[in-house]
Amino acid sequence: MTPVAEQLAGWAAGLEPSDDDLALAQRSLVDTLAVATAARRHPIRDVLGELSQGEAWAVLAHVLDFDDLHMESTSHVSAVCVPAVLATGGDAHAYLAGAGVMARLGSALGWPHYAAGWHATCTAGAPAAAAAAATSHGLGADDVATAMALAVPAAGGVQRAFGTAAKALQVGFAVHAGVRAARLAGAGASADPRALDQWLELVAGDVRRLDLGGPAVPGGLAIKLFPCCYALQRPIAALRTLELADLDAAQVAQVVVRTPESALTPLIHSAPTTGLEGKFSLQYAIAATLLDGRPGIESFTDEAVARPAAQALLACVEVDATPGGDWLLAGEVAIELTLADGSTLHAELDVPPGAPGRPPSEAELGAKVADCAGELADEILALDWSSAASFLSEGVPAPERTR
Repeated sequence: MTPVAEQLAGWAAGLEPSDDDLALAQRSLVDTLAVATAARRHPIRDVLGELSQGEAWAVLAHVLDFDDLHMESTSHVSAVCVPAVLATGGDAHAYLAGAGVMARLGSALGWPHYAAGWHATCTAGAPAAAAAAATSHGLGADDVATAMALAVPAAGGVQRAFGTAAKALQVGFAVHAGVRAARLAGAGASADPRALDQWLELVAGDVRRLDLGGPAVPGGLAIKLFPCCYALQRPIAALRTLELADLDAAQVAQVVVRTPESALTPLIHSAPTTGLEGKFSLQYAIAATLLDGRPGIESFTDEAVARPAAQALLACVEVDATPGGDWLLAGEVAIELTLADGSTLHAELDVPPGAPGRPPSEAELGAKVADCAGELADEILALDWSSAASFLSEGVPAPERTR
């Protein structure tokens, strides 16, 4: 059987993007630049000088958890592939090559890999970053496969990092490893492409799930409309279907959230005390929605999570997990809100806005860019792959040392 790295490298080398593929690449670029711009104000900025350029850009793209997601692989494709491509002078074609590799490799890893606690953005991300960077450098299929094999030692990352700076940092590490692997492959370093097969087996992937057909990114990408874990997009959107503007959060006695177990997998913080923990807390997402109406970037700061009203609401949220599910949008979410006077409100939702089945409109994407970038929004909307790297460089501290 042809090694997985060679199959994926051959696919990447032969990629001929369609107009729809290129439109997805441009949307991904704009979305990633917007969330990275918003993250320039995040405290994690203080450590970016310790990182290489590609690492720093990836950390900014991911730390707010506002970046896109490939549903089938449960991986944040653009937080990896956009920085890897921009750091190596690539274009939309290189992005699509890396994104397609990441989506396919992540799908071969599958839900069991994610459910076991792996952070698929990093595990699938390191080889994908190598493929993206190698394509940017104009390497042939054999060298792309070598680069992917050279990135295998960095293909790690676990979900216990969720709610800490380590989550975004380990995405940066994956990008750095992929960029380095591509550079080494281009310089003539050797590697056995079958290393990727061995790794895939060790981390419970299944090569039989590898599918080279379809568009560049099979299934498309989900765009987040709220700056937190994708598993929270649906319950927030469901709760917002109620008339919250006239609701006094102090009158909420209980909120019961019913959803399949799989939809709760990354939500590991039931009693968050920091903004980063709040991004992975169903209880806090409910509280923030009740208090803020539309949770935004300022809803997920340390100060926002510490609000007495928010902390009080955490105790009002009860989670009723139904057994089963095999992805973050399994089944539906049902919310029952009971007020102090005994009256109840109900909401249900299966697919949140921004999902591939409910893609954001140009107006919704424009509003997100404006929320993230403020006066820089129009500039971001006009950027392309040739100008994006210089834009990012202006807002990120220069590395303090060469790596």
